[in-house]
Amino acid sequence: MHELGVVNTTIQRPDPNDVAALSQYGSATIHEAMGRVGLMQPYLRPAYQGAKLCGPAVTALLQPGDNWMMHVAAEQLTDGDVVVAACTTASDAGFFGDLLATSFRARGGAGLVIDGGVRDVADLEQMHFPVFAKAIHARGTVKETLGSVNIPVVCAGEVVNPGDVVVADADGVVVVPREQVAEVAEAAQAREAKEVGVRGRLAAGELGLDVYGMREKLAAKGLQYRQ
Repeated sequence: MHELGVVNTTIQRPDPNDVAALSQYGSATIHEAMGRVGLMQPYLRPAYQGAKLCGPAVTALLQPGDNWMMHVAAEQLTDGDVVVAACTTASDAGFFGDLLATSFRARGGAGLVIDGGVRDVADLEQMHFPVFAKAIHARGTVKETLGSVNIPVVCAGEVVNPGDVVVADADGVVVVPREQVAEVAEAAQAREAKEVGVRGRLAAGELGLDVYGMREKLAAKGLQYRQ
């Protein structure tokens, strides 16, 4: 069970230089570099085309249809933070819009990932405030029931601890544990460097069958070519 009615005001964040290094890579590359882990469920989508974000998580646990803890989370933001909001029970209400985005940005917030709904999408796009959500929904919310801020949450199937780094783009949302940010950034760099060579070979017309040495394994599996 989640602990309710708690705000942890002190969290550990990774080195900003490591976060900046990680931000150069997409969610797919980071997911692969970590050993194909860390992806949130694919129903989380950018609220507008071109949205992307990377930053340490300030977590919020919301009650269904209640966005009170989003306002509480705003106070805990520092430059570059991303709010990661989960819900005690599934809800697609419009927890977040342009007013909260204005508040988050004023406190240094760099985006939102929410397992719930958002609204005012045209305004969010105009503000260039990146949001990834389960739904776009105009339904309003109340401010009645306590949740918590900066506790471990499960957002779209992934555990997120305060200070973990979330990276989100058109391909999805991935979570990098705080202690692994530097290591994963290095692994992502190595993966991209390797892909440069592979891309060149494929562009020259060489087949993936040969680039990746697939033919022998295919033959061993019994693949037959017939004329």
